[in-house]
Amino acid sequence: MVIIFLLLLFWDNEMNEDPEIATLEQLHVDYPQSAVALRYCNAMILHRVIKEPDNTCKREHVFIHERPLKINAVCTSPQKMACPNHTTLSCFQSSIRFKMTVCRLIKGTRYPACRYHLSSKEGFILVTCDDIGAVNFQGFIE
Repeated sequence: MVIIFLLLLFWDNEMNEDPEIATLEQLHVDYPQSAVALRYCNAMILHRVIKEPDNTCKREHVFIHERPLKINAVCTSPQKMACPNHTTLSCFQSSIRFKMTVCRLIKGTRYPACRYHLSSKEGFILVTCDDIGAVNFQGFIE
């Protein structure tokens, strides 16, 4: 009986813990690009569980097809500016273009019933950084 109680207590504590905060690499880096033959965006967004905090579909999501080390190097870029989302954070812009896949929502409102349209792009990425490297993807400039 005590063992069952402890198992239930452990289970309850596990269910109440905050989910792990996803990193830029987990959310946005797909290198080398996954060999998903059909519906790349739909498959990748489901596989990586990409959604808004309230379980709604993200309107847009970007996958960067480059090595994480190359993305982290953007933090040493001399091109530093205010981030476009009107915060007090500073963004660093890459000095080279990166290959990306942009997924734009075309159908659905609640995760996982989200459907996306794929666009292949090349552009300069904008990231925020800490002492270790790139922390958040803030957008791109074509």
